[in-house]
This record gives sequence, structure tokens and C-alpha cells, in this order.
Amino acid sequence: MTAPTVLIVPGWRNSGPGHWQTLWQQRLPQARRVEQRDWMSPRRQAWVDQLGEAVLQAPGPVVIVAHSLGCIATTHLPPSVSARIQGALLVAPADPERRGILADFAPVPYQKLPYRSVLVASSNDPFCPIRLSGAYARAWGSEFVRLNDAGHINAESGHGEWPLGLALLQSLGAEVPLPRREAVT
Repeated sequence: MTAPTVLIVPGWRNSGPGHWQTLWQQRLPQARRVEQRDWMSPRRQAWVDQLGEAVLQAPGPVVIVAHSLGCIATTHLPPSVSARIQGALLVAPADPERRGILADFAPVPYQKLPYRSVLVASSNDPFCPIRLSGAYARAWGSEFVRLNDAGHINAESGHGEWPLGLALLQSLGAEVPLPRREAVT
């Protein structure tokens, strides 16, 4: 059985070089980043279409690794695409209903996702209140992991390689290679 393709789904403005999504993309051989045509002025249909195309082009099952607005784009996928998803790690979801530039992604779907999902949120995320993240998790049927004072769970909040996230990704069936150890002489 082949390992699922890991689709990295960044949020608004993409994920920079120090972001855990970028580090994972470099580390995981089966990882692919979903590139959007416009990272600065996101449009729901364009983002969902791009993500859907990436899911359907994968050779087998897919595990989604979404951050921020990428989480919301993932929940907008149609059932024909969602059927190919084995699981999703949804990290620090966005709140498009309170952020004008992201308003095209509202309203956020509140239906149970047809695959296993883990939603990770922070108690002090400046872009989405923890209560709203909890409501998303309940509506989507996601396992909820609450982190204390972890900001937006990105490079700016000190999350580089983010080992906890890798463990959660592995729990969704993705292959996560062990870090290389230096030889002891």
C-alpha cells in the first residue's frame, strides 16, 4: 500500500521559509504544496478549484495539512473531491467573517467532514478566537487540540519544525520519517 500524498495547504499570503508547512514540505518526500494564483487577494472559488485539482491529481489517498485560510478552503471542497481525502490536519483556522479581505470564504461550512480530521488551535490566536475554533471542530467532527498561548501557530509564534504537528500528521496515516541523527564518534 502506498503512502498517502500529503497536500500542504497554506493560508492567506502563503507560508514563508521558516514556517512549519515549508519545513515539512522539504522533509516529507510525499508532500506537495498547493500553489494559489493569488496569495494576496484570495477568492474562494479559485482557491477551492486549485485545491480540488491537486486532490484529484494525487495518485491515491490524500492527507491535507492546512493552515489558517487553507483550513476554510478545505471545508468548502465538494463531496466528489472530499471522497479522496483520508484525513486532514487543520491548524489555526481563519475567521473570514471578521476579516474583510477573507470575506469571500464566508459563510464557513458547518457540516461534518467525511474524513477524519484534527483541528489544532491556540488560546491566543490573534486571527481566530479559541471559542470559534472549538465551534468549527464540533461542527466538522474534528478532534480538537487546544494549545495554550501558541499564537497563530506559525513561524512568527516560534513554531519551526513543530514536532507535535508531525505526530498528529502521522496519526492521520501520513509517513513521517524520523529525523536524521548525527553519527557519534
